[in-house]
Amino acid sequence: MKVVIAGLGNMGRSHALAYHAHPEAEVIGLVNRSDVDLPEGLKGYPVLKKFEEGLALKPDLVCIATYSDSHADYAIAAMEAGADVFVEKPIATTVADARRVVEVAARLGRKLVVGYILRHHPSWQRLIAEARGLGGPYVFRMNLNQQSDGETWKTHKALMQTTSPIVDCGVHYVDVMCQITDASPVRVSGMGLRLSDEVAPDMYNYGQLQVWFDDGSVGWYEAGWGPMMSETAFFVKDVVSPNGSVSITDSNKGASDDVDGHTKVGGILVHSPFGDHLIEMQDEPGHQELCDAEAAYMIDAIRTDVDLSRHMDDAVQSLAICLAADESIRTGHPVSLGDTQ
Repeated sequence: MKVVIAGLGNMGRSHALAYHAHPEAEVIGLVNRSDVDLPEGLKGYPVLKKFEEGLALKPDLVCIATYSDSHADYAIAAMEAGADVFVEKPIATTVADARRVVEVAARLGRKLVVGYILRHHPSWQRLIAEARGLGGPYVFRMNLNQQSDGETWKTHKALMQTTSPIVDCGVHYVDVMCQITDASPVRVSGMGLRLSDEVAPDMYNYGQLQVWFDDGSVGWYEAGWGPMMSETAFFVKDVVSPNGSVSITDSNKGASDDVDGHTKVGGILVHSPFGDHLIEMQDEPGHQELCDAEAAYMIDAIRTDVDLSRHMDDAVQSLAICLAADESIRTGHPVSLGDTQ
């Protein structure tokens, strides 16, 4: 399976290494607009400057890990060129573009997988299963605040040219909420603040969203980026129901800009009226292992013709919730979603 990877930042390099190592994949090209230092395993591959040059190689699969504002157009161009697509989250920067990508995948019969890395993590799968076992309605309490400086802060500022933290990171955790409750979102509100003159004038680097579901569940998610962010309670993951709660117990995950710390769980505390039960999650996969799992899933979906309809719909729904929160922050008013998502 001939593969082209576009975008060679942190995620793109990891995805490229995953396809480099996969026995059924043959990397035929890498695409990056600027010069970039590559790890040893990738140094033998041709590096192209333009996405169109990558498509000219006629890949079977294109992995897109560029900035968010290019995701929709690149994904559609790749599918129209005859390739299946793995695209990093978010699938697009507007709901209309996200739906356009999904429509093209359905019309052309292409496989489209969105990079929701937590879906491939056994500890997060277990957390979701334990929460669903309690039964709803639920209260979701989640955040991921990142105290970033240096190159990480530079990357965050570049991301915020087009995408806010509650959209870029929020889609992961809103997707977890949606998997647990399996209910439709009804209403979203948000609040946010620009905490640095280095942030784009029309952007904010701290935001919080609140979402209501039609089964009565409610949830909040908080995300902030920058050197001013606190590392006290920057990693909260709680799910509460009438029958108890499920929580990630390892609250001190290490440095908040450590990519492995964003996914590792350590322990899951299940609380019920009958007592508490701590589930120790041993030998959790690291970031590269999760990217390897995503590559394996993508290739298997192509090989075995997996129906990805629900996967694509879920990607649109979680993005719609986060973008509604972004709209609420900018307008100062809640956003009604109803039954249209």
